[in-house]
Amino acid sequence: MNRKRATLITVILAIALVLSLFTAAIGWGPTKTGAASNIKLGLDLSGGVSVTYQTKDGVIPTDEQMSDTIYKLQQRVTNYSTESSVYKEGLNRINIEIPGVNDANAVLTELGKPGSLDFRLMDDTVVLTGADVASAEAGTQNDNLGNSEYVVSLSFSDAGKEAFAKATSENVGKQIQIVYDGEVISAPVVREAITDGKCVISGNFTMESASELASYIRIGSLSLELEEIRSNVVGAQLGQRAISTSLLAGLIGLAIVMILMIVIYRMPGVIAALSLVFYAALDLILLNAFDMTLTLAGIAGVILSIGMAVDANVIIYARIREEIAAGKTVRNAIDIGFKKALTAIIDGNVTTLIAAVVLNFMGTGSIKGFAQTLALGIILSMFTACVISRLMINAAYELGMRDEKFYGKMREYKVIDFVGKRFVYFAVAAVVICAGFLFMIINNGAGKGTLNYSVEFRGGTSTSVTFNEDYSIEQLDKDVIPVIMEVTGDADVQAQKVAGGNEVIFKTRSLTSDESEQLKNALDEAVGIAKYTDEDGNESMSVTTETISSVISKEMSGAAVKAVIIAVILMLLYIWLRFADFRFASSAVIALCHDVLVVLACYSIIRISVGNTFIACMLTIVGYSINATIVIFDRIRENLKIRAKGETLAELVNKSITQTLTRSIYTSLTTFITITMLYIIGVPSIKEFALPLMVGIVAGAYSSVFITGSLWYMMRSGAEKKAAASEEAKRPVKASQKPANNQSKGQEKKSKKR
Repeated sequence: MNRKRATLITVILAIALVLSLFTAAIGWGPTKTGAASNIKLGLDLSGGVSVTYQTKDGVIPTDEQMSDTIYKLQQRVTNYSTESSVYKEGLNRINIEIPGVNDANAVLTELGKPGSLDFRLMDDTVVLTGADVASAEAGTQNDNLGNSEYVVSLSFSDAGKEAFAKATSENVGKQIQIVYDGEVISAPVVREAITDGKCVISGNFTMESASELASYIRIGSLSLELEEIRSNVVGAQLGQRAISTSLLAGLIGLAIVMILMIVIYRMPGVIAALSLVFYAALDLILLNAFDMTLTLAGIAGVILSIGMAVDANVIIYARIREEIAAGKTVRNAIDIGFKKALTAIIDGNVTTLIAAVVLNFMGTGSIKGFAQTLALGIILSMFTACVISRLMINAAYELGMRDEKFYGKMREYKVIDFVGKRFVYFAVAAVVICAGFLFMIINNGAGKGTLNYSVEFRGGTSTSVTFNEDYSIEQLDKDVIPVIMEVTGDADVQAQKVAGGNEVIFKTRSLTSDESEQLKNALDEAVGIAKYTDEDGNESMSVTTETISSVISKEMSGAAVKAVIIAVILMLLYIWLRFADFRFASSAVIALCHDVLVVLACYSIIRISVGNTFIACMLTIVGYSINATIVIFDRIRENLKIRAKGETLAELVNKSITQTLTRSIYTSLTTFITITMLYIIGVPSIKEFALPLMVGIVAGAYSSVFITGSLWYMMRSGAEKKAAASEEAKRPVKASQKPANNQSKGQEKKSKKR
């Protein structure tokens, strides 16, 4: 790169940075296209629509019917947002909450009216029911003349596949009616036997009519017939203050990180700071462009990816300093530093990306939202570190910053004996983990439960209260929720305002009828509840209560567990493949288990509420700590290739950990600072989310530095000793030893004769 080209690249990058910042902060045109303010926010941050359905004619369904219907509805409402939630209310009601929308009527129209649906022959014989339909989507295909036409594509369950194959085989040329709530909504002709469980309905469809038919078929395939009884536009669960404080915390944290990078790495630190600004702006723009829904869990994914963006820069600049210290010129140090850092950056990010992809395809709800924001952040962090940073640092060099004083030189630190003290480090980890399990046993014995499960996991009571005044979420936090906490004896209280009035919905642990009455009287005494007069002239308070099921259903939690297990297995296989040593992979997985168990101990000991953010927190820790471990393993792998003669395995491992120690400290510190800002400035629910994350960051740094290398050493040294013993056993006996052996045998014979 010559000076002229360096100047051009600098100008282009400066313009790109300014445009990115302008787009993210202000946007373009009257609709502010690209602005961060247009990012779709989740129900917890901005509110949305709440729709309540009830079984038709008041039928009380079985648990199996209810569970199946909830699961199918959950799959459908994810079309609106991955953060949508569906849960049981009372005995025969289902509540759907969809974030990011504010038109309840539009949602109801698009979602369709749940009712009975079946497929019938012309003689009114039922072939199969809507429950046998797996999916129904509007789309396009080419007709016989090659023209595009709108169609409805259906797929059936295994049972539906067999029934539909039999019906179509026996009725080619005849109609099969699709009947919804007693009305024929379509009557396609069977052209041929359909045996693969998939079919296409064609005709004179418009996109709207095809979508409408698909919607009727989808909603009619539920196990239950439902009718809508109410729909509300609800406000944010966390309030506007949660957004503003999170944004402020993020900005302060980012500013502190940028200052630290400049102080530590000098000129490359300035470039790292600019790369982080570039990263943050691009991340906001793409969150908007891909129409992702950002929730508290999504914020976790963004924070984690910021940590990984910092990490990539730290790895690169630490490598450059090492090469300068080794006597390389600045030009060579930059080239070699980027080259050597690339493998660790790619392996660390790809490992975490594998987890994000699996969670996106297998997870549901907030897990899917977390995975999407994390995946986007990982790709952007690699791009800004490996492309943007490299262009900027090369341009800076060509523009005159060639003296090594601008880059610094890595100090040679005394090698720390991590391996020699491994059992002390193992013991510390074991004590913390055992303390967590001990508190679970104690709490369970005291009737508190092993963990403090929130309403999302255990269900509870929904209490709808109409107040005399219109309270904001902040006022509710200050004046109303403490009253509820005093009655329930539990800090897990969720408040949700209903737009256009003074009604607020509170979700708490399950309340008895006496507790509900006590709560009603306490709220009326403290802040005043609106009254109404019934038909008999009696005055009553505007309060209704319903039992609600867990938002996180068994199917959702089961899918999350499966996704995590598969993700860990794939990460293990990737590490095994990349490092050509299963011991690296198994050590990394053991460290992940350590980190998760330490965070679980935090939840157990401090009794932090275990809700939606619990899953996001655990996933954040898994993604973060595996990245730190990969960096150390990459250095061990590198040092093995240039292992000095006579250098013991313990010395090599200790040297590798010491060489990467500053990186481990700086990366953990920068991420910890960002989360700490959230904890200091955030609202109570944000604090409950930030605290275990802070513990997890410390646990991840501890396991990466003090556990993983020692675990690998123990496995590798055990294998080497076994191999050495095997080689020793195979060696032939030396000739000089034979006379002694013969003499010994001769003496033995003489002693026997005597």
